[in-house]
Amino acid sequence: MEDMVQVYCRNNGVSKHVPVGSSLLDIYRELGLEMPYGPVSARVNNRAEGLNFKVYNNKDIEYLDVRDPSGMRTYVRSLCFILCKAVGELFADGRILLEHPVSKGYFCNLKIGRPVMLEDVARIKKRMLEIIEADLPFHRVECHTSEAVRLFSERGMADKVKLLETSGSLYTYYYTLDGTMDYYYGSLLPSTGYVKLFDVVKYYDGVLLRIPNRENPLVLEEMVKQEKMLDVFKEYLHWLDIMDLSNVGDFNVACNEGFATELINVSEALQEKKISQIADEIYRRDEGGEKVRLVLISGPSSSGKTTFSKRLSIQLMANGLHPYPVSLDDYFVNREDTPLDADGHHDYESLYALDLAFFNRQLKELLEGKEVELPKFNFTTGKREFKGDKLQLKDNSILILEGIHALNPELTPQIPDANKYKVYVSALTTISLDDHNWIPTTDNRLLRRIIRDFNYRGYSAQATISRWPSVRAGEDKWIFPYQENADAMFNSALLFEFAVLRRHAEPILNGVPRNCPEYSEACRLLKFIQYFVPIQDNEIPPTSLLREFLGGSSFRY
Repeated sequence: MEDMVQVYCRNNGVSKHVPVGSSLLDIYRELGLEMPYGPVSARVNNRAEGLNFKVYNNKDIEYLDVRDPSGMRTYVRSLCFILCKAVGELFADGRILLEHPVSKGYFCNLKIGRPVMLEDVARIKKRMLEIIEADLPFHRVECHTSEAVRLFSERGMADKVKLLETSGSLYTYYYTLDGTMDYYYGSLLPSTGYVKLFDVVKYYDGVLLRIPNRENPLVLEEMVKQEKMLDVFKEYLHWLDIMDLSNVGDFNVACNEGFATELINVSEALQEKKISQIADEIYRRDEGGEKVRLVLISGPSSSGKTTFSKRLSIQLMANGLHPYPVSLDDYFVNREDTPLDADGHHDYESLYALDLAFFNRQLKELLEGKEVELPKFNFTTGKREFKGDKLQLKDNSILILEGIHALNPELTPQIPDANKYKVYVSALTTISLDDHNWIPTTDNRLLRRIIRDFNYRGYSAQATISRWPSVRAGEDKWIFPYQENADAMFNSALLFEFAVLRRHAEPILNGVPRNCPEYSEACRLLKFIQYFVPIQDNEIPPTSLLREFLGGSSFRY
């Protein structure tokens, strides 16, 4: 009699006995599920797995489509493998680097020894469509790490050799696609035929890989021009080239050879230089016609806006200006007047959770040289209070306003643009695991927030991870649409920070219970940060932006 195991499907609440060794795809068909946009992957006992994963014990299974972040990652990784295979076949000496997310897609640096032409991109897309039409299977091969290193070395893939050699893993796995070998740090689709929608277009001096819309996978994500964002990424990639660091393998080798302190010092110096340049530009505008009276600083959660504003204030003072911080949080409407979201809860992320009329009236009076009494919002009572904190600007005074809505034109419509200087701050991670595995910028910020919430706000990693989707939804609505309004963009990511965050994040993430949905994300983050050689944080200066999350800052928060 055939051995059987029991599976429970969370999608339909059905338990079923299936033969030992059945794949998730076999079980999906056996269950008779119909998912219009999937499945593309699954969570098995709250861990992400590919559909070729075989079941040998009783399991809880939840099938995912591309609307789920984990499912979309599986889809995009598979699409990237198809792109890399197409480029490898069409350009014998070519090389493609999947560098960073931009314009709701992924920017790829195509190196073929000459400028990329439209016909090059057309050929790549044609070959990708042929590979998809052939419905070729993705094969996952597990082996001793030394064997994988040998195979990648034979193929001249030094980026993957360094990554695997410094990972510390005894065993690893790689993927093959019709004779093409590559490495990806997560699951892939069963075959190329599962890719239903994509596009690849020429984008500035490279190509942009376009993906399905996360809410409606039947259409592509709308392209959004992000020239300033692209320029910031390129600037930091140029710095990495100067330091001869292309990927995490290079970074790990440098740390193992004793250069960690130098990497910390250079990274901090580059950030300080950038902050100084922004302060100098603000000062030069003051020397021109109309003075900058208001610096507006915006950025998503855990981007380091607060520390940036404090360090910018120091640089402005070095230029003879007198910065004064104003908190947007103090202009919340009283709690009972807060707008509600679709679920009937208070929407504190909304622009209209602020008393815009009162805020603009006070700003106008300040810029006219009048004295105003600044409010203080009492988060315990949910009421605005006045405690005699008065302000009157001098000729060299400049207001520093930090908040998620700072770049939204509706926030300060009555203030002339000539009197405003707008800065967008975010952790725009530039270093990649290897040529074909980028590091999501959101992972950078999520790890920072998990550590800060645990150490200073009493939240577990489970609680922070569970709230992250709603935080991201608020960013998509209220922050990202206005980032290109900035006069300057500041990348708050530090080259060395993942190696430092690893020591802090690992014990916190290991505390996430296995029986909760957040366990899957905790496992993914743990696996990701373990690619980095851990380094101590004792040489990080007290003024470092990273101190906002780790502690030990010389600034008061």
